[in-house]
This record gives sequence, structure tokens and C-alpha cells, in this order.
Amino acid sequence: MKRYIRPLVQIGPARPQDAHTLASGWCWFTHVEVLSRTDKTIVLSASNLEKEELEALTAVRTPIADLSFDAPRLMGILNVTPDSFSDGGRHQTPYDAVTEAIKMVATGADLIDIGGESTRPGAVTVTPDDEIVRTVPAIKAIRDAGVVTPISIDTRKASVGHAAIAAGADIVNDVSGFTYDPALAASCSKKGTPVCVMHAQGDPATMQDEPTYENVLLDVYDFLKTQIDWLSSLGIPRHLIIADPGVGFGKNQTHNLKLLNRISLFHSLGVPILLGASRKKFIGIIGNEPIADRRAAGSVGVALAAIAQGVQLIRAHDIADHKQAIALWQASVTQDLN
Repeated sequence: MKRYIRPLVQIGPARPQDAHTLASGWCWFTHVEVLSRTDKTIVLSASNLEKEELEALTAVRTPIADLSFDAPRLMGILNVTPDSFSDGGRHQTPYDAVTEAIKMVATGADLIDIGGESTRPGAVTVTPDDEIVRTVPAIKAIRDAGVVTPISIDTRKASVGHAAIAAGADIVNDVSGFTYDPALAASCSKKGTPVCVMHAQGDPATMQDEPTYENVLLDVYDFLKTQIDWLSSLGIPRHLIIADPGVGFGKNQTHNLKLLNRISLFHSLGVPILLGASRKKFIGIIGNEPIADRRAAGSVGVALAAIAQGVQLIRAHDIADHKQAIALWQASVTQDLN
């Protein structure tokens, strides 16, 4: 029987002596939930785990592009596109991109994610040349302005990734999980480029057309594990890989909530976890807010729930709101004031 190990994450100063630190971060656990496709879910003491199961949960997550994961980190979303779902057209010129990047860093962004192809539901594929024209001048301008904060390029295409890294980007963030253009993974391996591998069911143009899963949590986990193992076999070390379960990408509201409810499962992959839920449709539905750029409060709520399960990296539009909320969360929950 294949089993899946989800740490029952806890936080706060009252920590038992037998607790294990989760992924070198701010959370700890003494017990785990054991999931299976065939057997009933059970809870076990962490002392009953196999050595490799425990090591995957407790191994130090080493810095990527000088970004450490011992505290929650924020990835600022910078779309240089005309049609992204909530901010399309706002940052298309290099000047606008630089202005936004400087604002993000000033308000707390630890990483800037630059994308030149909208991946909103129904979006059409952009040619590599068009994507390069949108992203590379923005990256160069940001670097020329003296911004040293790490940059990730949000792309599915090898030529775009290559051009962006040459222009000053540090990480490749592929929403297709490196299934769209296999040459992209090979290029990252050759250059030693860190990567973020995300799960998506289908292409952005059709991904929300009745997505189905046998078990969304375990299906997404298996996909990410397979891709991480494959990337490792190509020569990309595990310590240079980030995993993203892809909330909103080929998933309905129930799927999204199931992933969020047990997102700590993905720590068993042995890599940092990224959550990108900012301003998405399910937040608008549950929070009764149809306007995407008015969903900061709901986005922050989802982010804090994920951080409480040890998620290390939050992809967000509203950096200042997230930074403030995380600071208050840390002050009120994680500090020992005795």
C-alpha cells in the first residue's frame, strides 16, 4: 500500500520535547495523518514513521537564489501582459514594471515573479517572441534600476526562460510543471537554474472546463513527485526545486478547498511549497467580492491559513497587506512572551 504522510502542524511556544521541526521553519509536529487511496485515514505518532518519511518532513530547506525559508516569504506578482485577470495592462512598459517592482520590494516582497503570458482561465497561448518582448526589457530595466531582489520568470517556454535568465532573472516558474516544453527543464539543468514546478490540469484556455480527479489531493501530490523526480534525474538538485499545488489551475472550488485544507501534505515532497491563490475566483465567491482587485482581505486569509501549515512562499498581488498581516500573525502566534 502506498501511503501519503501529512504532518499535523502546530505552532506556538508550548512545544513537547518529542516534537520535530517542520522543514527548518516555524512549525513543528508530533503526529501525522496517513492517507491512502485504498485504506482508511489514520493518525500516527511521528515516531512510527519510516526514516525517509521523517527526513523528507524535517530536512533543512536550503536557500534558493539567496532566499531562505526559515520564515514566510512573499513573491510579488508582476504581470507585463495586457490581459491578466486582475492587473492586465497596468505594468506593460519597462517604466511601469520598474515602478511596481520598487514598490513591491519597499513593501516587503522577497521575490518578484514576472510573467508575459496570461494564464487566467480562457487565456490564449502567446508566442515565445511576444513573451520575450514583454518580459526581457522589464527584467533588464529592473536590474538597471538597482533592484537586487531575486526575480522569477513565469513561463512555460525554453526560449523565454533562457532569455529571461540572461537578462537577470534567477528562477524559472513553470505553471505547466515542465510538461509544455521539455527543453525548458533541460535548459535549467544545464545552467543550474532553480525551478518552481506547478500542477495544472489542462491548458489555460480549457483548464476550467469541468476538471475532474480521482482524488485531487493525492493526484496533485503524485504529479508533483513524478515531476520532481524527473527534474532531479535531469540534474536539477532537489534543493533547487520549489513545488506549487496549482490552486485554481484546472480545479473547481471544492478541489481548491481540499488542497488548502491539507496543504501540509506537500512537505513530504522534501522541497519548499509555494501557494498562489491571490485574488482568485474562489476567494471572490466565498468572500462575496466579484471585483478581483478588491480581494486582498480574502487573499490574506487564505495565505495565513497556509502559513499556519508551514507553507514557505506566498505568491501575492497585495504585498503590503500580506506583509502587515504576516507580521501580526507572527507576533501573536509564534513568539514566546513568557
